[in-house]
Amino acid sequence: MSDDQYPGQGNQHQPQYAQQPQYGQAQQYGQPTHVTVGYQQAPPRGLSIASMVLGLVSIVLGFTFLVPLVGFVLGIVGLRKEPAGRGMAVTGLILNGLFVVGWALLLIFVIGIGAAGIATSGTSGS
Repeated sequence: MSDDQYPGQGNQHQPQYAQQPQYGQAQQYGQPTHVTVGYQQAPPRGLSIASMVLGLVSIVLGFTFLVPLVGFVLGIVGLRKEPAGRGMAVTGLILNGLFVVGWALLLIFVIGIGAAGIATSGTSGS
């Protein structure tokens, strides 16, 4: 065999391999890799949580129009900005949306009753 058949000694087509350590020799390793184990920060979900909590609070405090309205807006913003809190944002949207729609229907009903009362009192001919 000629010397040019060994890796690194002239034959550029042969792959270069590191020599295996002989028995009894200490094996040398490459640079140690740096492994960081620690706390990974959770993705933000504050708006989604607030929307869901306000939706649950709206069940008890649904008589206020402001709580479900704020919860609905927070749910929309949380859905767009916080993909990790999507489930909570959707829950808040549904709960708060039901109360906002309920308030809208109640308002339409009261305005309708008031308009009907004004219309009947104006034509009664007193």
